[in-house]
Amino acid sequence: MSRVVKSTPTPSAKDDAGPPFVGALLRLCLERVRARIREAVRAAGFTDLQDAYLAVFSYPLPDGVRPSELARRIRMSRQATNYLIAQMEALGYLERRTTDGDDGARRRVYFTKRAWRVNETIVACLRELQAEWEGEIGQKRFRAFIEVLRHFADEELRSYSR
Repeated sequence: MSRVVKSTPTPSAKDDAGPPFVGALLRLCLERVRARIREAVRAAGFTDLQDAYLAVFSYPLPDGVRPSELARRIRMSRQATNYLIAQMEALGYLERRTTDGDDGARRRVYFTKRAWRVNETIVACLRELQAEWEGEIGQKRFRAFIEVLRHFADEELRSYSR
């Protein structure tokens, strides 16, 4: 007995109502970006960085933030984030320091020189990827694409600057 497999048709340019819908399309693009970042980081010699660690290098960089803020940004529990920080400290990527501020002494997370080198690798990788995508669809379309993404990310971007 043969089994019939139903597939979701890929929409044509005229049928942009999906599926796949915007969430899936953004996720698929993000997976491409993350794969390139993993390749670049490993090629640069940072072979001890697990995928979970790469979340720490997300914009905005967490240099000088409290562990609880880092947990919020990377969408992990405080307990899991503290475990992640401890692992990355042991590998030489992060360090925790106690700082005095207006609100009393606080523990904060800082990048080490090694983490800044990873960040430089990631930035170079992303610039290269953006140039490739711009070359593929053209400068005008790519800039419009970035403008639209910035529009929809605006509220979240503003929350980081508070």
